[in-house]
Amino acid sequence: MNNNQLQTATLGAGCFWCVEAIFLRVNGVEEVISGYSGGKIANPTYREVSSGLTDHAEVVQVRFDPAVISYAKILEIFFKTHNPTMLNRQGADIGTQYRSAIFYHTEEQKKVAEKVKQMLDKAGIWTDPIVTEITSFKAFYKAEDYHQDYLSNNNRQPYCQMVILPKIEKFEKLFEEYLKRQ
Repeated sequence: MNNNQLQTATLGAGCFWCVEAIFLRVNGVEEVISGYSGGKIANPTYREVSSGLTDHAEVVQVRFDPAVISYAKILEIFFKTHNPTMLNRQGADIGTQYRSAIFYHTEEQKKVAEKVKQMLDKAGIWTDPIVTEITSFKAFYKAEDYHQDYLSNNNRQPYCQMVILPKIEKFEKLFEEYLKRQ
């Protein structure tokens, strides 16, 4: 795959460890990097973002091959593997740094994001309306190395067992045809 043909999606759906673990399993995804976006300071640290004072969200940057998987399908996976109706939280993680957010890179991504959000909202999958923000991408800051590929490096941690693995199981049931084949 020529790297120039890859597209980038920047997505926040609570803790980036969960989102990363899901997208690493998606066929057509070439790279997933955990980091921060949407805030007001350059090169934030995890401690700064966790304080909630930077306005950054925990996000992943997903580099994918649009010839294998569409941006719309990336967004469907994103929406259906977290709760997009919760404002500034996912589960026990509370604060703006855990908000549901799509940072679009192009006007076409913005249109697709708005369309997918509207379609899923109308489908009535959730009892509450989707509150996911759709915002223009400005910058991405890679998280510290210990946050990258977190599940693989920490699979015995209780958080991984109780939070990440159930999300992966849900993803695998809903999107079996999009799983990477080993």
